[in-house]
Formats: sequence, C-alpha cells, structure tokens
Amino acid sequence: MTRWMYRLAPLCLSALSSLAMAAPPVTPPDPGIDALLQRYDGQVPGAAVLLLKDGQPVFRRGYGLAVVEDGTPVSPTSNFRLASVSKQFTAAAILLLAEDGTLTLDDPVKKWLPSLPAVADTITLRHLLIHASGLIDYEDLMDPADTRQVHDIDVLHLLEKENRTYFAPGNGYRYSNGGYALLALVVGKASGSDFASFLRQRIFLPLGMTHTLAHQDGVDDVPNRAYGYSEIDGRWERTDQSTTSAVLGDGGIYSSIDDLAKWDAALYDERLLRRSSLQQAFSPANRTDEPDVPYYGFGWRINGQALWHSGESIGFRNVIVRYPAQKLTVIMLTNRNAPEPYAMAIDIARRWLDAAQ
Repeated sequence: MTRWMYRLAPLCLSALSSLAMAAPPVTPPDPGIDALLQRYDGQVPGAAVLLLKDGQPVFRRGYGLAVVEDGTPVSPTSNFRLASVSKQFTAAAILLLAEDGTLTLDDPVKKWLPSLPAVADTITLRHLLIHASGLIDYEDLMDPADTRQVHDIDVLHLLEKENRTYFAPGNGYRYSNGGYALLALVVGKASGSDFASFLRQRIFLPLGMTHTLAHQDGVDDVPNRAYGYSEIDGRWERTDQSTTSAVLGDGGIYSSIDDLAKWDAALYDERLLRRSSLQQAFSPANRTDEPDVPYYGFGWRINGQALWHSGESIGFRNVIVRYPAQKLTVIMLTNRNAPEPYAMAIDIARRWLDAAQ
C-alpha cells in the first residue's frame, strides 16, 4: 500500500488545485498524527486529513483505501460523501439568496412550500437553519419495507401528512435533517434553478471547488469517488448507500480535503458571503443539549472559539473543526462506519493550539 504525506512550504490556496500535477516533495511522516490514524492505514477503508494554519496546508495526508475492491488509495482529491457537513453549504445558499434580496431569513417556510400543513404556519427559514422548527423526523415517517431512496421532494411529501411538531416552532432545539431538506427545496424555488445547480454556480465554481458536487445518481458522476464501508463480522463490506442517501439538503454533497481548503479560506473574507452573513452563520442562535455543542448557528455547531460540524452516514464519518481566532482548521474525511473522527480531530488541533500558548 502506497501512502503519501506532504508538509508544504508556504503556498497560496489558489494553487491547491494544481497539487496533483506538481506534487511537493514527500517528507517524513508525523509520528504523533500517524499514531492517531494508524487504524486507517493499510488495506482498509481510509481517511483524508488536512490541517490548515494561517491559510497554509501544514499537514495533508491520505491513509488506506478509497475503493477497497480494487485497491485505489485515498488521495488529496478523493471525494467523500460529506453527510451532515453538507449543512453549512445549504445554509450558505440561503444566505446568498438573502443577500440577493430574493428571500429573508424570517420568511415563513410556507411562503415557498405552501403544501406543508397548518402546523408549519409559524415555522420560518431561520427556524429551519437553527433546528428550532420542531418538525417530526422524516426518517421516522418512512416505510421500513420500502427500499427505494427518498429525495428532498419526498421529505416534503412525508411532512405534508404530519400536522404535529415536537414543540412549538422557535421554542426548542431538535436536530432536524428534514429541515435542511426543506431548505434545499426553498433554494430551488427561490432561485428558479435546482439545489445542485445553484450550489455549483454560486458556491463551488466561484471558489474553484471544481470537483465538489451535490450528487444525484443518474445525473452526474462523482470524480475520484471514495466508497463507504462498514465492518461486519470482522470484514469490510461496501455500505455506500441507504434509503436516505439521495437527500441533498441534509447531507448529499461530495468533496475532498483539497476542495474544502478553498471553502475554509472563503470563510475568512467576503469572496463569497458578506461579513454580516458570516457573522450570522457563526453566532450562537439556538442552545442545544448535545455534547460539545452549547449552541447551534447556521449549519455550524458552536463551542466557545470552535466552529465545527460532523457528518455521519452509512459508510462515512467526517468532521471539520475550525478555530477562526487562531486561523486553524482540521478536516478529517473517512469512508468507514466507525470510529467517529471528532475526538481525533480535536487531538490533532490541540498540538497546534497548545504550542501557541
């Protein structure tokens, strides 16, 4: 199994897309980080790890396999299903439309999706962004005997039949994948496009994230695709798709650590969103009872100076952790069912945070 690692000399982020054509010299591995990632190395589903400090990729490495069946290794351009890390892009799409004047965050969701039942009359787009809608989990409304994949529009149809919520909108917190599926539909309605096309034209292409996409089976192909796996009875089996894997707004984006470096860079300035929009996204908006998540913003979990989000789907476990004040970001994408990488990402970040103290 060939492994790779780059400790990069100072390099502007705009040059990241050319790294595959002009790879920097390979240098010795980092024993501390390698020890944390040992379980991902070898002939097993792997991981891609990126650490950005002051805008520079100071650690960038792949471990293990993107495709177990043919031995394709994880590379800097391997595209993983982001799962709920996708939510920050859905939120950004809504913010872009708000900047355009096409919608407002306090629009009732029924302005855009009028088929929702009366119980949704007071739910706003802001409620959906911060998981304050109280919507019933669409996963619990699905027919377990139906093996067909659901899409964002199917989530709407499931919720159209539920004239109840967990709590009055705006009066609680409950993480809602369905809320972000509805936001994707709102993006489509408000823009006159479709969600995947809007993301490509307004976010991915402007930022140079040329291999990132909201994947639609039969419509597009994922380049350099990493497939998801689960360890079952001591063997790795491909478990790349579930019945909910085709829902885009809550988790359907595929990306790589190289493309996500460009996304991270855009969150420090106004190349994509106005500073006021970024401030809204990163501000505590709803208190939660989740571990390490005192507050939720717009597609971001907020814990003190840390902004982060995990993504968990069948065969994938991912995390992005940002410390904007320290200009430090750790991104870890994995194509396996376990373990969750959040704790490892925090351990990696601490090495740089502790050194700065």
